[in-house]
Amino acid sequence: MNKLSKEYEKLMEEAIKYREKAYVPYSNFKVGAAILTIDGEVYGGCNIENASYGATNCAERTAIFKAVSEGTNEITAIAIIGDEKEITYPCGICRQVIREFGNEDVDVIIFTSLDNYKIIKLSEILPYAFTKMDLTK
Repeated sequence: MNKLSKEYEKLMEEAIKYREKAYVPYSNFKVGAAILTIDGEVYGGCNIENASYGATNCAERTAIFKAVSEGTNEITAIAIIGDEKEITYPCGICRQVIREFGNEDVDVIIFTSLDNYKIIKLSEILPYAFTKMDLTK
């Protein structure tokens, strides 16, 4: 396991804070995420459930959509914390949204605590991603 940079440690701490804000009355499964943008800004988000389930939004997308709504649309890293016992990977939709606003080299930090984490490239969990380049063929 690589030693965490101060920047990534801060990102993880933000994700932990946002996990506590999760609105999860149905699953009770809290997730927090924080993204690092190309300009060094950090945006966080939590999962927000809805009684119709399909209207639920994941923490990763909440954080990304906040950044985009503020005018930033390029991310370099994302930290995700869900379960405190097992690492929680982003769902397929979130992987695709991460790819929309970041390239295949985005660092995905998945963790249960500051001492138990993995840093992987987005390309490892979303190989052969569908991107805007596919629309221009």
